[in-house]
Amino acid sequence: MNKRIILGVSGSIAAYKSPDIVRRLQDLGAEVRVILTGGGREFVSERSLQTVSKNKVHDNLWDSEAELSMGHIELAKWADVVIIAPASANTIAKLCHGKADDLLSTVILATSASVMVAPSMNQQMYASLAMKDNLELLQKRGVRIIDPGFGEQACGDVGEGRLAEPSEIARQASELFQNNALGGKRVLITIGGTVEAIDPVRFLSNHSSGKMGMALAYASIQAGAETTLVIGSISVDVEKRAKTIFVTSANEMHEAVMANIHDQDLFISCAAVADYRPTKVSPNKIKKDSDKQTIELVANKDILSDVCQLKDKPICIGFAAETENYINNANQKLKNKQCDAIILNDVSNSAIGFKSDDNEVYFIARDGTDKINKNSKQIVAEKIIKKITKEFF
Repeated sequence: MNKRIILGVSGSIAAYKSPDIVRRLQDLGAEVRVILTGGGREFVSERSLQTVSKNKVHDNLWDSEAELSMGHIELAKWADVVIIAPASANTIAKLCHGKADDLLSTVILATSASVMVAPSMNQQMYASLAMKDNLELLQKRGVRIIDPGFGEQACGDVGEGRLAEPSEIARQASELFQNNALGGKRVLITIGGTVEAIDPVRFLSNHSSGKMGMALAYASIQAGAETTLVIGSISVDVEKRAKTIFVTSANEMHEAVMANIHDQDLFISCAAVADYRPTKVSPNKIKKDSDKQTIELVANKDILSDVCQLKDKPICIGFAAETENYINNANQKLKNKQCDAIILNDVSNSAIGFKSDDNEVYFIARDGTDKINKNSKQIVAEKIIKKITKEFF
């Protein structure tokens, strides 16, 4: 995203989630500065926000040092977007009436940046006519409202008014900066691991979480592509803006890809597909009747290779998860599969391997290799999509 975001934290008990909001925004590549109101300070410490954001926390309209350079005006000009999360009922009311009695409300009046508001309050307060009118007024002025969640609240009530999840706040913020680098293009991505049945209880699979693939899906959609996902076994939320096809085994994934690959402009084979499956699947649970059990395996179809052999193939990008000799192995895979590029990552390193939130990869094409240094998988995905766009589109 590479944007500058001001996070305004007002007086709601949900302010304790604000450090996590900062983290989620940083995961998308944003630089974050925090404005903490007097009410917000009752629920979260300045030090925690400063530590996470790595920037000074701003909280005083009358800070003499800052005002030497008209601090509130500088902040207002600096920001690409201002997000108030949590936004208390009082803060929302002040925005509606154009008050400027603290730093946050003053910055809002002085900025030309986009403004987003994530309400957080008791369910009865949120349901009141005054609140409904206030939110409607803000929307008419171009303020984007991040709808609260439904559930049990700190006071014991159950209803709508809980602060939206930090990941959802970050997601909606990133949508403001969607680009069109892949506008008009169609992208098919395979995601997650495959599951190969042994019997009705047991199966062969791997440690893939789907995090990298889903990050690529998000980055692809943000770049304007019409995106289709073929999804195996995952432990991550599904990108709702994509067309989704759910599969279990490698054979099912192969069938789904081949049925949908025509007219695609880009194919990214990110799934961790099992190379082999049991020759026979027992219809009943295999009993433990000896100390040894032999399972005969047969090779699965090679999805990436088969797509690369198509007469009118799309740009084909493969993934290579290696544990040793990874550069040589990835280059050999690039040659054998006849794809356009390979994304290599060292899964032997737990800090960037399966299930990790971070990654570090090599983009290996026929004309050279570029390293994408360790970062969140979302940022790595954005860099991969930018690299693909530059190289092939």
